[in-house]
Amino acid sequence: MFKINKKYREPNILKPIRFNEELLERMMAFKEKYGVSFNSLVLQCCEYALDNYKEENEKA
Repeated sequence: MFKINKKYREPNILKPIRFNEELLERMMAFKEKYGVSFNSLVLQCCEYALDNYKEENEKA
């Protein structure tokens, strides 16, 4: 389950990224609803995806 984490308030490495319109709209709506910054949301989504990634041949 995805939970909001406050540890990403002060990241210090700039890395440009591009989003498609649909994903960006979903993320903007999420950040507004839950009161988190866009940057924090992106970092937390990345961490969640990496922590929960399963290789195709791994069992869930």
